[in-house]
Amino acid sequence: MARSMRRRDFLKTSGAAIGGYWVAGHTTPVMSQSPNEKVNVACIGVGGKGRTDSRDAAKYGNLVAICDIDSVRLDESAVKYPKARKFFDYRKLLDDMEKEIDAVVVSAPDHHHCAAGVRAMRMGKHLYCQKPLTHTVAEARLMRETAREHKVITQMGNQGTAADGFRAGVELIQSGAVGPIREVVVWTNRPFKYWKQAPDIVARPADMPAVPPHVHWDLFVGPAPMRPYHPAYHPHDWRGWWDFGTGSLGDMACHTSNLAFMGLKLGLPTHVSAVSGEINSETYPAWATITYEFPQRGELPPVKLTWYEGAKDGQRNLPQLSQLSGATLADSGMLLIGEKGAIYTPDDYGSDQILLPEEKYREFHRPDPTINRLGGDDRDDAHKREWIQAIQGGPPTMSNFDYAATLTEAMLLGNVAVRSGQAFDYDGEHGKITNSPQASALLDAPHRAGWEV
Repeated sequence: MARSMRRRDFLKTSGAAIGGYWVAGHTTPVMSQSPNEKVNVACIGVGGKGRTDSRDAAKYGNLVAICDIDSVRLDESAVKYPKARKFFDYRKLLDDMEKEIDAVVVSAPDHHHCAAGVRAMRMGKHLYCQKPLTHTVAEARLMRETAREHKVITQMGNQGTAADGFRAGVELIQSGAVGPIREVVVWTNRPFKYWKQAPDIVARPADMPAVPPHVHWDLFVGPAPMRPYHPAYHPHDWRGWWDFGTGSLGDMACHTSNLAFMGLKLGLPTHVSAVSGEINSETYPAWATITYEFPQRGELPPVKLTWYEGAKDGQRNLPQLSQLSGATLADSGMLLIGEKGAIYTPDDYGSDQILLPEEKYREFHRPDPTINRLGGDDRDDAHKREWIQAIQGGPPTMSNFDYAATLTEAMLLGNVAVRSGQAFDYDGEHGKITNSPQASALLDAPHRAGWEV
């Protein structure tokens, strides 16, 4: 028992001094007395993205508990990890296993991230949580504050951050290769072929089929307002519903905007506006164009970031970019527009960068590496490895909640602008909208009784 307590105390506090790591740079590893000792991990959500998250947790730690509201998914996972205890309710998992787990992975739908994550961190558990970090803006601030207060090692699941190419991209932006950058344009291929929302679905289903015996529906609804079961929500299409998901922006902005956000040290915007398709009370609109205005940051100039998603009148909502100089517009991607040129990333993760116009940069030499490289071809694997190694006293995580919760808070303000139909000014220091009561009311949402944080 004494050894177990010493081990848990170490795993709770190791690396606490490096929890504030934000924009990458050289760091000195914090060594522990037992860096190879395995971390005991519990996984909440083992279907969908949770399959690879639990795979990597089991690879780098001891997977001692698994949880899912779907018994089919849970039993499939139990076959792979027979030593892990099974749970349907993560509240019970955390209560029953508090003394046996060191860290928690949350891969549940968006509306569960904060309820599960804050509970775990308040117990002193290190946390890996899928993107977007939370369902609401206020929850993102709570996650960041809780991680700081309890000095736990955290990582958000925007796994592109782990790629060597992404880290080289941060260095490229910060080298000044294209001069000062004042405009960023980002576009996504969501929700096409991934889930349904408006205009296909604009109201709750009229039929009410019986809850399948393998689904614990009350536990799926969790913090959200109760509603009847329907397969339109579980197991996949919850992303398009206001009560459960965060739409295209929540699904992909923590990936596709990540390189610009880190490379330009964007922080929180001071003004957000949006235009979109028709708003309904249940699902995200068919399309949206969201504009964020970020203030000057030290010597870095103000930045306007514009996000494009969805389709209107049968045509994708895409930017018109003369700076591409004839290059094909990727399915999803980003363009950073500088005074001397542009940086084009033709994918969701920012791992590849093209300097434009290409003829101007043919002889360009990239800056020498200054950011730690993880190596390997699997971003998911490396991202989890970085988190576990940080718990064991290694270098800090690059998408810790100081950084990731700020990214999430900034991006989810776009959904507030879309749903409210209001442009607004944002006071990032205090987390308040200063000029729109309608938008302010959407910064947070109450949790159902029993799921409060």
